[in-house]
Amino acid sequence: MTQMRLSGLLTALLIPASLGAQVSVQCNCDPARPETMKQRQCSLCNEAEKQPAGIPHFVLKDINPRKPNRWLVLPRNHKEGAHPLHEMSQEDRTALWTAAIHKAKELFGDDWALAYNGDRVRTQCHTHIHIGRFIKEIEMDNFVVVDGPSDIPVPEQGGVWVHPVNGKLHVHTGEELVETVLLR
Repeated sequence: MTQMRLSGLLTALLIPASLGAQVSVQCNCDPARPETMKQRQCSLCNEAEKQPAGIPHFVLKDINPRKPNRWLVLPRNHKEGAHPLHEMSQEDRTALWTAAIHKAKELFGDDWALAYNGDRVRTQCHTHIHIGRFIKEIEMDNFVVVDGPSDIPVPEQGGVWVHPVNGKLHVHTGEELVETVLLR
């Protein structure tokens, strides 16, 4: 196992347990008040405002230099506050997961995974799903198997990570910080 994968595995196993005391990001993003859109936690809301009206979602390259192989898929529309994934309609969630899976396959073939961090560790207000190459050594036993995007459960607390296995999807829940299953 390479040093990078070992580091990712340790991060995925050790960090989530230590995050219980963290508080979710404060979201005061308001497109009618441009000064609020300059706050770091509003940067993805700001990107959503730049997109053409009427599109359901869009894809961005993650600009974090420590995550050169990551992408994000985001809904175009957003609400006030943190607008978590579980507050989206089933139809909108399914469309977002479908778009994320399509982009993931395009980028990484069958070696992809998607990650949605829990509310307590999110640093951005706007709903977004991380797309990246799956670190296979991180596979854990706590998953459910589903047929497709419409079947992905969305817990009201904690994050979700998804990856393909034999034509189905493994969906892992119960942790806050889940993007660590993706190769940086």
